[in-house]
Amino acid sequence: MAVSKCTRLSGTLIKQTLDSVDSILFDCDGVLWLGDQAIPGASDVINLLKKSGKKVFFVTNNSSKTRKMYADKLKSMGFTVNEDDVFGAAYCLAMYLKNVSKLQGKVYLIGSNAMRQELENVGIQQIGVGPDPISGAQLDWANVPLDSEVKAVVVGFDEHFSYMKLNRAHQYLNNPDCLLVGTNTDTRLPLEGGKAVPGTGCILKAVETAAQRQAQTVGKPNHFMYDCVASQFGLKSDRCLMVGDRLDTDILLGSNCGLKTLLSLTGVSTVEDALAHQTSGCPERLQMVPDYYVDSIADLLPALQG
Repeated sequence: MAVSKCTRLSGTLIKQTLDSVDSILFDCDGVLWLGDQAIPGASDVINLLKKSGKKVFFVTNNSSKTRKMYADKLKSMGFTVNEDDVFGAAYCLAMYLKNVSKLQGKVYLIGSNAMRQELENVGIQQIGVGPDPISGAQLDWANVPLDSEVKAVVVGFDEHFSYMKLNRAHQYLNNPDCLLVGTNTDTRLPLEGGKAVPGTGCILKAVETAAQRQAQTVGKPNHFMYDCVASQFGLKSDRCLMVGDRLDTDILLGSNCGLKTLLSLTGVSTVEDALAHQTSGCPERLQMVPDYYVDSIADLLPALQG
């Protein structure tokens, strides 16, 4: 199927594309829902894809929920889903620390209770979840008590992020043997009504700046998130489609892993963004150009219903 990049997926091309893949990976925020509002028709698309025999997976950089919490949210919106189909940043982070870093010790966690739960599920102890108010003077801050068992600073979405948490991470990371691992670099989280809030990437950048170190990230566009899915379900990259709303995470993940890519225009990135990358002449930016785009994944419905 020889088509140019950044092609609108419509008509007979939808069926041809779906016939060319066995597995489809969907981002969640901005593709299946915005905030707590499901994208119209999204659940019908997922359920019909599964009914037709496609393997469907949910891959999200949002670290504020466990796999079970995401599965419950999907079910409440009418999606047919098993918990094992969900690969969130919190779960993938736990897999990375256990299986790749083979961490022996605790983590200082700038993150959510969901991250704490996923870490504890694989036997990793953590400290740091919840508010950490500041007190004392600057010299006190520079000498905050540290847990000698902490071997990594882990950064995800944290609604309680504060100067003291930033300072505590900085003090741990003064030890060059202390790992710095982040869930993702997304700077914005899209919500319903065209609204957005700052994402984990803003918090991670602050920690990186304070520590003067760059974090290892496990979320999209890092191939590790795809590897988690592929290793558990035996996926073949040339028979997979990645569907997302962000060029710099979802589409770049697909390009990094050799997947076909589809941009949904219900979230962050636009066709104009993609075309700017396409005409840039920059090899790195060309990796963020999707194979196809749709206004919404609901555009796939006619081919699935027919």
